Amino acid sequence: MLAVLLIGTTQAVLASAAPQVALVTFGSGGLYWERFGHDALIVNDPDADESIVYNYGVFDFQQKNFLLNFARGRMQYRLIGEPLEEDLTTYAAEGRSVTVQVLNLTAGQARQLTAFLDWNAQPQNARYQYDYFTNNCSTKVRDALNRVLGGALERQLSHQPSRHTYRFDAIRLMSPDFWLALGMDVGLGPNADRPLSLWQESFVPIALSLALRQVVVRDSQGKTQPLVSEEQVVLPGRLPPVPAAPPELGLPFLVAGIALAALLFWLARGKGRLYRASFALVAGAWWLMCGLIGLVLAALWGLTRHWAAWDNENLLLFDPVCLVLPVVWWWAPRAARYLATLIAVVALSSLMIRLLPGLYEHNLPYIALAVPVHVLLGVLAWRQAGARPLQDNESRKEGQPDQIEPPAAAGSATAAAG
Repeated sequence: MLAVLLIGTTQAVLASAAPQVALVTFGSGGLYWERFGHDALIVNDPDADESIVYNYGVFDFQQKNFLLNFARGRMQYRLIGEPLEEDLTTYAAEGRSVTVQVLNLTAGQARQLTAFLDWNAQPQNARYQYDYFTNNCSTKVRDALNRVLGGALERQLSHQPSRHTYRFDAIRLMSPDFWLALGMDVGLGPNADRPLSLWQESFVPIALSLALRQVVVRDSQGKTQPLVSEEQVVLPGRLPPVPAAPPELGLPFLVAGIALAALLFWLARGKGRLYRASFALVAGAWWLMCGLIGLVLAALWGLTRHWAAWDNENLLLFDPVCLVLPVVWWWAPRAARYLATLIAVVALSSLMIRLLPGLYEHNLPYIALAVPVHVLLGVLAWRQAGARPLQDNESRKEGQPDQIEPPAAAGSATAAAG
């Protein structure tokens, strides 16, 4: 019943004697790939039997090598056109909000857009190379509208600055899935921290919807009018609203970094096998985590098309070299002190790099977490290297049998006793 009411309301909004085009924006969903929200174009042609929704956000998990292509940044998405009833019913069942904005296009522009979308939806033309930030379902809709408006969207939106960055929007939208958002935040490099225009921020469907309210166009008589002639929330949705900002991690991560460094210091000063084993376990887990994260970051940079992950300064904090440090620490403590010191110095350099022009990356929380631990382990490596020879000497002394005096000395002692 709700779906029927939704469809009826949408069709009423689009009722017109001439072809009408509307942008429909869907709120964030409950699954991780739905967190960014979604949008599509509705074409209501009175000469046709039904309204068509043109949806650029279609992908298939069963596609050959989908996961490999996803990891490499080679995802293939496609455009489909489907009846309004089929599309809106799905989103209504998921409890997502639905907002419809009727667009002030001339009859010629509406026909041109419809022809383009029909052509683009043909199987041989439907697929495109997906990119989270520059070529997704929302930017494809934006570009299609910009095309028939003669570039008016880009001209008006590209010079208006946004207060957000790619990282800001991506992490705040993904933050309900905390660990996924955290992994995305670590994986994004400085390319994700550059200031955006409203044109660039329209990779987020709700951002495009809000930006269109500011756009003006000319009608067939040359008069200026708003692009959006009517806007209606067809369905408010049942899901919680998206966060206004990503979580603040700086202070919690600083506390965690200092606490972990303090724990390692306390374990290193303890006496007995339990303390040594506990220190080895905690330090080993830290190095393993850092090394594995570093390998992933290096792979994202060197082996994939995920350009937003390139040049990632978090490689200075999560160094793949950490993977070999436990072995070096145990078998070659003198070499370990140089290796641990190098890792600490490289981690500290991330603070200096933040001051250089053009190299800013929003990674202060990870600096606060990693630097105290790396510096403490660097100091302990020198203590370990200095203590190891002494321990070895003591072990040899304890293992040696009591020395026997030479015979001459023994005889002299006997004579003296007599």
